[in-house]
Amino acid sequence: MASKPEEPSLEANTAGPEDEKKNLSKKAAKKEAMKAEKLKRQQDAAAAAAALASLEVDPLSGNYGDVPFEDLRSKAVTGRKWTEIQHLNVELEGKTVLIRGQAQAIRAVGKNMAFLVLRHKGFTVQCVVTATPELVSRQMVKFSASLSRESVVDVEGIISVPGIEITGATQQVEVQVRKFFCINKAVPNLPISIEDASRSDKEIEDAKKEGVLLVGVNRDTRLNYRVLDMRTSANQGIFRVQCQVENIFREFLLSQGFVGIHTPKLIAGSSEGGSAVFKLDYKGQPACLAQSPQLHKQMAISGNFERVFEIGPVFRAEDSYTHRHLCEFTGLDVEMEIKEHYFEVMDIVDQLFVAMFDSLNQKCQKELEAIGKQYPFTPLKYLRKTLRLTFDEGVQMLKEAGIQVDPFGDLNTEAEKKLGQLVLEKYDTEFYILHRYPQAVRPFYTMPSYDDSRYSNSFDVFIRGEEIISGAQRIHDPEVLTARAVECGIDVKTISTYIDSFRYGSFPHGGFGVGLERVVMLFCGLNNIRLTSLFPRDPTRLVP
Repeated sequence: MASKPEEPSLEANTAGPEDEKKNLSKKAAKKEAMKAEKLKRQQDAAAAAAALASLEVDPLSGNYGDVPFEDLRSKAVTGRKWTEIQHLNVELEGKTVLIRGQAQAIRAVGKNMAFLVLRHKGFTVQCVVTATPELVSRQMVKFSASLSRESVVDVEGIISVPGIEITGATQQVEVQVRKFFCINKAVPNLPISIEDASRSDKEIEDAKKEGVLLVGVNRDTRLNYRVLDMRTSANQGIFRVQCQVENIFREFLLSQGFVGIHTPKLIAGSSEGGSAVFKLDYKGQPACLAQSPQLHKQMAISGNFERVFEIGPVFRAEDSYTHRHLCEFTGLDVEMEIKEHYFEVMDIVDQLFVAMFDSLNQKCQKELEAIGKQYPFTPLKYLRKTLRLTFDEGVQMLKEAGIQVDPFGDLNTEAEKKLGQLVLEKYDTEFYILHRYPQAVRPFYTMPSYDDSRYSNSFDVFIRGEEIISGAQRIHDPEVLTARAVECGIDVKTISTYIDSFRYGSFPHGGFGVGLERVVMLFCGLNNIRLTSLFPRDPTRLVP
């Protein structure tokens, strides 16, 4: 039997228009109530945030922060007294100092303390920011800990002396920070880390043996970001030693009656012979960059200066990719009158370099220590009176050691290294002079020996088995000089003014040239000349 259809409820049948209006009103009221509750929650949250912000207002905010750029535009002279980081020592304990440096390392210890290591000119000091009522706020600790490494900051604080050795800084004192201002922020992610760039190969290898991976920075990357690489303690030492080499060179020669000169680097022809010259157009005329000041320093002797020296750039266009060659380097050049013998020039070399080595060892101890920490080396061995050997004697020493060389050719790199080893074993020196070279391997202006024209009145000087100096007596007779130039394939027209300078009466003379970067490289036992060139130029590098 079929079921009956379900009957509609009485409520449904009895609801009218008034009831529908009431239902809509209830819904609207409920919606409005929800909106009001949401608005109240937002207002309460804003009030809470405002209350929290008011609680975080720092009464000590004037003691830290970012210095506005406007204030760094030479706005005022305050007369404040600054202390160099390198001069911070125990004698300053309890005194207030003002220092400026870069944040090399930053480490927060909770909310109440932060440690920073500041660096300037290769010296470092540990600074401690400790939250202290009425002195240092938590906000100041937070600000200092949030800075990016290498940012430049000013710190004012009190010197304290901890009871234990500080291993992470050069200075054995701490600065208890009272004021802390950021002068210039570094980008958060540096292309290289100064800490990584400061590691020695030995440190990395030793850590690897213990299962610890330490990161280093390869040479090309260092040179790509040279400004950062310069900041390592080793590089600060290298280029300060280099500065001292230049200073000692100048001071010694001035004391010996030499006059400093400056010769042109744009010349009409080759100064050394050969094809390793940078050629260029000089207002429609062919020209080149000077391979050395050779021709003009000789002309200065003809100009009655008697003894001259120059420190300046030298350009070599050779495609040499070795550890000791550059396309541009700093030349230390000397030229002087000779009374009787080219040994007079060698005497100057002897006295100059012994004085230089003595001075570097005495005055650059901290720099040499910093270099040796990253690039370990043994101090250079040298005699009070520099050893002199003839080229023939050197060849004989090599032959006795089983190394065959052409007695009228030049020594290759391997032979030079071997000879340096033999000299060290026999004479206990790593610095010596080899003279009377074959004429065939010397420049066109080199004076032939009086007794055998196959040899010349010339010399090379070596440090640790590598050549640093080339020198000789020069030909001062214009006819002999012309013949030699033609023999060596040099266009005499391009050096006619040089040859003519000897037609007006010229003194017998000689001299030598030194590569500044090579001297520093070998004195410090470094393995590549690019380490001692601030912005090296080689066949593949023209920037930065």
